Amino acid sequence: MERTEPASPRRLEEARKKGQVPRSHELTSFSTLMVGLVAVIVTGPELYAAMKKIMVTAFSFTRAQIWQPQLMTEQLFELSRIAVIAILPVFGACAIISILTPIMIGGWLFSMEALGPNFGRMNPMSGIGRMFSPRTVIETVKTILKSGLIGGVAAWVMWQERDEFLILLSMPLEASFAMTWQMTRHTLLLVVSAMAVIAMIDVPYQLWDYYKGLRMTKEEVRQEYKESEGDPHVKGRIRQLQREAARKRMMSEIPKANVVVTNPTHYAVAIRYDQAMRAPTVVAKGSFLLAERIIEIAKDNKVTVIRTPPFARALYHHAELGEEIPTALYTATAEVLAYIYQLEVYRKEGGFEPTLNTDLPVPPELDPESKQ
Repeated sequence: MERTEPASPRRLEEARKKGQVPRSHELTSFSTLMVGLVAVIVTGPELYAAMKKIMVTAFSFTRAQIWQPQLMTEQLFELSRIAVIAILPVFGACAIISILTPIMIGGWLFSMEALGPNFGRMNPMSGIGRMFSPRTVIETVKTILKSGLIGGVAAWVMWQERDEFLILLSMPLEASFAMTWQMTRHTLLLVVSAMAVIAMIDVPYQLWDYYKGLRMTKEEVRQEYKESEGDPHVKGRIRQLQREAARKRMMSEIPKANVVVTNPTHYAVAIRYDQAMRAPTVVAKGSFLLAERIIEIAKDNKVTVIRTPPFARALYHHAELGEEIPTALYTATAEVLAYIYQLEVYRKEGGFEPTLNTDLPVPPELDPESKQ
């Protein structure tokens, strides 16, 4: 299948774990050479003085050094120390920029998986396949063009300065060193400029090639979505189990309710209130078959069930399970709870049987059927 979809964040993260990030060797080469050249120019006087001292000392010796070879060994170590100190700033700058440049494109990366052995690369057939792959052909063409451009620039500069090379032969040593350094610096600057052009072409290409290699097919996108988001069937089953668990918890709260108000069969809402609560709370609600089940459990546990259609409809549609009833229904709820309290007193002590006001104060905007 054709890979037409851009790489997902998950695929990019997996590639990073494997050590696959965009890199431009041309940019690293250019930046390293450029920084090295700048470091040589900045430290030029110190570097020139150190090299001059090394050359003069190396080609000079005393009578004592002839008879005591260990003195020449000591001199060699001293000259090596001077050389290292002289070139250390240049090498240090080149080392630092060679580390920082790749981070500019692909960011910092340390992958143990990339350090692990890959025995697949030891397969001769795979190696032959890589030798003749399109990527290898492109890299070969790039190398040829790069070598031709840089070599051509260097050759052109040297050809333009051919007369100066002949003059060097007749110049004093000090003056020839200065002129040689000037010609070398000029040549390196032009070569670095040519490498800058190569880097500006190579960086966009490497980014394009990296993201192109990680493209996905539509089927891979769908499969990844299933793996990350979960199979719809599994998610549906989980939601079903969650609803069943919530329903069981709700049913277990019905025996604790003070009253269940009904429509009488379309809706049923169980209300609970005690002095520790700030306001009455809905502990269970349901419609149709679930309403019938709520009423059945209430009757089995001797919870009073009363028929209050407008109030039941308003509670069902505007009171959330486990939360306090809306403020607009406080008065109607108070009348119902007062009736339940009087009914309990009547059942225990006798007297006059209380009656419930059938016209409870339910705001019309809370009763769906009052809008019809």
